[in-house]
Amino acid sequence: MNLNFNQLWRYQDDFLHGIQTTLTLTLIATVAGMLIGLAGALLSNNRQPAVRLAVRTYVEIIRNTPALIQIFLIFFVLPFAGLRLPPFEAAALALSIYMGAYTVEIFRSGLASIPKSQIEAGLCLGLSQFQLFRYVILLPAMRNVYPSLASQVILILLGSSLASQVSADELFHTAAFVESRTYRSFEVYAVVCAIYFTMVLSLRLIFVGVERIAFRWPTRR
Repeated sequence: MNLNFNQLWRYQDDFLHGIQTTLTLTLIATVAGMLIGLAGALLSNNRQPAVRLAVRTYVEIIRNTPALIQIFLIFFVLPFAGLRLPPFEAAALALSIYMGAYTVEIFRSGLASIPKSQIEAGLCLGLSQFQLFRYVILLPAMRNVYPSLASQVILILLGSSLASQVSADELFHTAAFVESRTYRSFEVYAVVCAIYFTMVLSLRLIFVGVERIAFRWPTRR
């Protein structure tokens, strides 16, 4: 097999744009998904059975259906309801909802891991409800679930390639475009594979650094 990577250099701007779009999709889905997850985790303990049922239904439906179908539903079905979204926005919304369903369970397990005695100690110190949630519940819970959250972000980064199916111009869609112009399938997808690997490895290093800085207080005496 005669390999030739030289033809790919003329498309470096396309690859850079694809990388930027992929990272932007990942960032939007991560931030929105974590907000959805935190809200859902708090509502899952609501006194109203209907609220708890709504959260549980959302989690079960999203977690037990393919992300690609969810993207298709938002991109192809919502226009029939009068809401037409461009490919990037549709993919970002679908990935945010998908991320949110998983982070609901992650945050819920983190909140449940906080001992009641720790909460009672905070109340005895006279902390307000906001201070109690911020310092006594949220930060220790975040430390407990941080590895799971980091893994989920990486899965979203890799799963963003599904957005190519609705023509969102992320990295995998760019690869298909370049391959159709150069007919160098192996070279194109080898480069894309290396780019994904580099992005994932970079994210892992960032997560390790953040963990050492943000969660460095001791856990035991």
